[in-house]
Amino acid sequence: MNDNLKNEFFGIGIQNGKTPENLGVLWRSAQNLGASFIFTIGNRYAKQACDTHDAVASIPYFHYESFDDFFKNIPKGARLVGVELTDKAIPLETFNHTRRCVYLLGAEDHGLSKKAIEKSHFLVKFQSQLSLNVSVAGSIVMYDRGIDKPRV
Repeated sequence: MNDNLKNEFFGIGIQNGKTPENLGVLWRSAQNLGASFIFTIGNRYAKQACDTHDAVASIPYFHYESFDDFFKNIPKGARLVGVELTDKAIPLETFNHTRRCVYLLGAEDHGLSKKAIEKSHFLVKFQSQLSLNVSVAGSIVMYDRGIDKPRV
């Protein structure tokens, strides 16, 4: 294994997810695209038919009642990367992913909380007129992470 890769990890999760189906689809993608862990903030995970590979049993799953609870438990040395359609966000196409990070997505109807946006080390966005379904957005971020681009 490449020495740089063995020091890398990432987790992905949703703040106040809108539908449990989105969680199941995102987590199946997370399992397929190499996530180290998955999580929710706010709404809880419930087993869904769309999680056909039982991702929650295959990779660690964490639940946090609040953003503050989540933020104080981010792995040491990891950067928080918020995915949000805002002028302050870096286009995903030009973003160099960090070696150790946690990607945070918000629900389609509300996005990330103001506190999550303020506390994110980086914000990324897509070239999109409207917000994307959260499971689609998360899958695109993880796919982009897998592309051979420089890491910071």
